Amino acid sequence: MSISKKTIVNFDNTYASLPEIFYQTINPSPVKDPKLIVFNKKLGKELGLNIKKDNNFYTEIFSGNTVPNGASPIAQRYAGHQFGNFVPQLGDGRAILLGEVITKNDNRFDIQLKGSGKTEFSRGGDGRSALGPVIREYLISEAMHVLNIPTTRALSAVATGEQVYRETPLPGGILTRVARSHLRVGTFEYFASRQLSDELKIIADYAINRHYPKANESDNTYLSFLDLFAKKQASLIAKWMGVGFIHGVMNTDNTSISGETIDYGPCAFMDNYDPSTVFSSIDRHGRYAFGNQPQIAQWNLASLAGCLVPLIDNNEDKAKKSVSKIIDSFSEIVNSDISDVMCSKIGLNSKDKKSQESLKNLLTLMKNNEVDYTLAFHFLSDYLEHNNNTSFKLLFDDEVLIKEWLNRWMELINTRDKTKKNIVKSMKEMNPIYIPRNHLIERAIKAGVTDGDFSVMLNLSSVLEHPYTLQDIHPDYMNPPEPSERVLQTFCGT
Repeated sequence: MSISKKTIVNFDNTYASLPEIFYQTINPSPVKDPKLIVFNKKLGKELGLNIKKDNNFYTEIFSGNTVPNGASPIAQRYAGHQFGNFVPQLGDGRAILLGEVITKNDNRFDIQLKGSGKTEFSRGGDGRSALGPVIREYLISEAMHVLNIPTTRALSAVATGEQVYRETPLPGGILTRVARSHLRVGTFEYFASRQLSDELKIIADYAINRHYPKANESDNTYLSFLDLFAKKQASLIAKWMGVGFIHGVMNTDNTSISGETIDYGPCAFMDNYDPSTVFSSIDRHGRYAFGNQPQIAQWNLASLAGCLVPLIDNNEDKAKKSVSKIIDSFSEIVNSDISDVMCSKIGLNSKDKKSQESLKNLLTLMKNNEVDYTLAFHFLSDYLEHNNNTSFKLLFDDEVLIKEWLNRWMELINTRDKTKKNIVKSMKEMNPIYIPRNHLIERAIKAGVTDGDFSVMLNLSSVLEHPYTLQDIHPDYMNPPEPSERVLQTFCGT
């Protein structure tokens, strides 16, 4: 591993200036024969990277073989509740934060290498990542971004030229992840569980100044922070629900303080609509099923609230009463946000009870008829735009009930004070044609891992860059999987 004298970006590293209890200072471990699979030039340009450098230069940086000038590599310390059970010591066991950059728009981002070697938090692991999870996160996180869902980003994917050993030997990979920060609910839990009050205040103040500066204008800064975080979480979950996204492992250490989707692991997208859908192989009891995600977000909110109690008020009972109001109100807020998203998908006003009933009835029909979630809403937009296009109706076996629903829905559409053209436009903006379907992701992973063919990944990435635009050259990318293609389980790949 070498230290580069060349500057790829101007780092401004605030987290590494915190007391050392918050992290371990450590360099990435070099790899033997790295190859750059993809470099996200558009994101690189946004970050101010010198994108004119040749691939060899970036291969060395993004593989961890060279630490760029100005970087301050660290592994962050945190705890977390995993499937409801508290684990007091977690941390970045296979990820190293190179540093932070500030864009021209004055946005601060972390640049982190995932799969970059052992740290003191590796807990017996090798600190590496298999190539499959790298491909998965690159594709899905970038797809989430263009779906307008807050998310960490993927700057590059590298094949290490080395094998990692899981159940079987697998090719290794490193993902360069970009995030507004890597602060987690579990970061707070680490210090709160040890009653390290000074450190808890330091990290709370850091989070507020970095992500929620408006909280400083409140009479109670830490209570306002909790409230603002809750609202961001509600908005995020609503957007997940709108595209059928299932995170799969909503532990508190995978809950970002910034309000971004983070740690894609065993995530998946729902094919046929069913709120009980679970893909994650480790979610044996369905704790993180699609329909449970709003309640789990509330559970995670309560975990953060418990950490902040001593900062909110010296009177513990008074502080608990204050945070309870925020926790209890979360259900109403997140359900309202979900209703806004879902009613927009069918062109209706979420504040109208008849619209809410129409949505509920449609979802019931979709579940009972095992209808594809993404295609249903896309074809409904087409139905309104093209005067009774039959594609939507053909998704349902129950012709009578769906015809009745459509008639009542059209009555509601006709009562709106918007033109049909504007309603169609807003629906199309909410209803993607292309999502990172599980079987397409697995196809890209298999080609890359088994055959060393990354063209499948890159072609899929190209399609997913334009999720709302019909692309005739790729008709199969919008279709649900054939029975033989269905993905029944997804895996963390840790």
